[in-house]
Amino acid sequence: MNHRRRLYLVLLLLCLSGMLSGQAYAADPIPGINIDIGTSGDPQGASNTVTILLMITILSIAPAILVLMTSFTRIIIVLGFVRTSLGTMSMPPNQVLIGLALFLTFFIMAPTLGEINQTALQPYMRGELTQTAALDNASVSMKKFMFQHTRQKDLKLFLDYSKAAPPTGVEDTPLTALVPAYAISELKTAFQMGFMIFIPFLVIDMVVASTLMAMGMMMLPPVMISLPFKILLFILVDGWYLVVRSLLLSYNT
Repeated sequence: MNHRRRLYLVLLLLCLSGMLSGQAYAADPIPGINIDIGTSGDPQGASNTVTILLMITILSIAPAILVLMTSFTRIIIVLGFVRTSLGTMSMPPNQVLIGLALFLTFFIMAPTLGEINQTALQPYMRGELTQTAALDNASVSMKKFMFQHTRQKDLKLFLDYSKAAPPTGVEDTPLTALVPAYAISELKTAFQMGFMIFIPFLVIDMVVASTLMAMGMMMLPPVMISLPFKILLFILVDGWYLVVRSLLLSYNT
């Protein structure tokens, strides 16, 4: 009986504690959120809103700017050709190749980014330039880099299609024509470098396939035998050093 009484007392205390805690929670205020949509009589507030929207738009197209207006395109394509010619499937992984391409892009673009920082970003932060003037100065620096590595034939293609007047200099070249011209120029250069990378590994595949056929091993895949030899050749000649060196030198011309 004593045991049952103790159990009833414990249950009663638990019920009372639950009721008290529920009353405490009910007494706490519940936060609310109010959203007001309407007109604003402050031009400065409207200008700040437009600025924020423009910044969000720029951030959304930042990957396209990185891919099409920097050296990233050539680097990632050449590294992809290296992996494909080796036949190592997913080695190195995509994350490694993209990370290496990003850091090489920052390294190659460092002079251009430094010029943008000096002529556009820092004066704008000090209030010496407006947003439009800062963007114009930054675009001139990017135009100089892209114009240096763009074939005149590719640029002329887009200028003729848009029926634009021939530019008198780099500053007068429109970005709408320079960016796609630079992109296809980078694609051509990257495929030329990839072709040169493929040749030695293709020779190894042909030699291994001919040897296996001469030995009568028709059912043995040549890729399984040639893969170790290709990796060994790539290691002996220090392939990653040669590839990265070729990429760096291609932007010094």
